[in-house]
Amino acid sequence: MQRIIVTGGLGFIGSNLVHLLIKKKYHPIIIDKFSYASNLYNLKGLKKNNYTVHKFSIENKKKILNLLNKYKPKAIFNLAAETHVDRSIESPDMFIKSNILGVFNILECIKEYVKKNKIKMVHVSTDEVYGDIKKNKKSLENDRYFPSSPYSASKASADHLITSYVRTFNLPIVISNCCNNFGPRQFPEKLIPKTIFNLVNNKDIPIYGKGINEREWIYVDDHCEGLIKILKKGKIGQSYNIGSGNVVKNLDLIKKIIKVYKNNFSKNKHISKIKFVLDRPGHDLRYALNSNKIKRKLKWKPKNKLDMGIKKTIDWYIKNPNFYNKKQQKKFDKRIGLI
Repeated sequence: MQRIIVTGGLGFIGSNLVHLLIKKKYHPIIIDKFSYASNLYNLKGLKKNNYTVHKFSIENKKKILNLLNKYKPKAIFNLAAETHVDRSIESPDMFIKSNILGVFNILECIKEYVKKNKIKMVHVSTDEVYGDIKKNKKSLENDRYFPSSPYSASKASADHLITSYVRTFNLPIVISNCCNNFGPRQFPEKLIPKTIFNLVNNKDIPIYGKGINEREWIYVDDHCEGLIKILKKGKIGQSYNIGSGNVVKNLDLIKKIIKVYKNNFSKNKHISKIKFVLDRPGHDLRYALNSNKIKRKLKWKPKNKLDMGIKKTIDWYIKNPNFYNKKQQKKFDKRIGLI
């Protein structure tokens, strides 16, 4: 069974990728620092001999290199990152350390490791590096980066650092830039899981500004399938956008979630109300990706329609109430990131 390192493997996308890799007969080696958004619950249902967990940060270069030499993995998926824009406004230093210096450490370890071993790395970036885009436009892989928040700036910095290491040191790395993910196992500071949590608990649903900001949404399993396609067929030194084409205003998205919840899960006539709150500083208006390259070159396409993905997501959270434990709840109840 081939070993693959997954950094951030106890987080949202990372843990869903771990589940998929095990289904495909790989053995994931998880590196995770057990941050507030990490959760061992995300490995529920997996046999313990099918994966390995190591608790440390990607800021620890020595431990990364030791694991590479110990396990001789086929590949690395780098998903370890601070990801919440509000937190990047509140505490930008965390994002510099993890998203830039952490990536630098991985690159230095790979540079040493490839002197005697073969490996391929897929680095998971974001559509936010492209910044605000105009109506009816979609970001291409070779578009200029124009990040707006400390979060997106830290991810853009990592992408540029990787590109330089590929060119200068000939490292075997591919970058993916994905749109907003949703699905099971996502920490409820993000829009969709927080909306579901508030619906289930009959609490008001907060929405920033007027709710007109547009995002492209992809079900997490489709993203993970795309990452595996990139691992197998993606060309070294290139970037691949991974998008669904589902670009929706935040207000319309919340209304859709409420509708799916009412029609399929709730017998309660008293449904949570939408509450408009002070907007996020520097809030980008619109993201959207042109994903023709991965569809054409790697023969990937998303399988889950938006409504079906939302239904599956709500169903998972309802069936997994222990995911929302009281200790975790304290970490996403309070609004942060206001200047």
